Amino acid sequence: MGDTNGQVVAGGNGKGNRLDQLYNPTDVLIDKETDSLIICDRDNRRVVRWSRRSGTTQGEILIDNIACLGLAMDDQRYLYISDDEKHEVRRYQIGDQNGTLVAGGNGEGAGLNQLNAPKYIFVDQQQTVYVSDNYNHRVMKWNKGAKEGIVVAGGQGEGNALTQLSYPKGLFFDTLGTIYVADSSNNRVMRWPKGAKQGTVIVGGNGEGEGANQFNALGGLSFDRHGNLYVVDNYNHRVQRFSIE
Repeated sequence: MGDTNGQVVAGGNGKGNRLDQLYNPTDVLIDKETDSLIICDRDNRRVVRWSRRSGTTQGEILIDNIACLGLAMDDQRYLYISDDEKHEVRRYQIGDQNGTLVAGGNGEGAGLNQLNAPKYIFVDQQQTVYVSDNYNHRVMKWNKGAKEGIVVAGGQGEGNALTQLSYPKGLFFDTLGTIYVADSSNNRVMRWPKGAKQGTVIVGGNGEGEGANQFNALGGLSFDRHGNLYVVDNYNHRVQRFSIE
């Protein structure tokens, strides 16, 4: 906290496909069990793991040949990966290459059993998978073992009404079942209470720009335990922090 310079913990050797390089990484999580970073190394079409121990100079490949975009891990240390070419989310045991289909997988489309370019994912303690179904402008909830999903935000076509989303990306769920979603092309973060038909704007929504309450295309989002919201502000090349009451 308070640092003005960051420290390289993975990659940093230019773009490329060597084990000490990354190429357009899109998501990362911390595996506390092994004290390592798991990274969606998107343009290398692989998921890699980098130890956080000092002296680590390269990663190891966990899963190869996957158009990964988003990552999540559940309490049992299963890894969930969205593939926006196959329009599906799979769950993997670490060390497993094939995984189990948990959302989508029925081709590109807008049916309840389909996804269209899924991006970020969030998994709760019941192994329920929430996914930002980007080109369908909706957030989907897939219960464990379900054959189709449930629309929990958006799903009314692309737009900027409170019932709509435009290319949603980052997701977060709290213990009350409230959904927080980075409504990327609307340059706003929305909160959708459980069962609500529309959301409310909690930050942004002031057009595209560089102001302190503006964004230019959102990416991932996250909360810390103090209730601060962190948002990736893509084309402004920054991460913003907001205190949410």
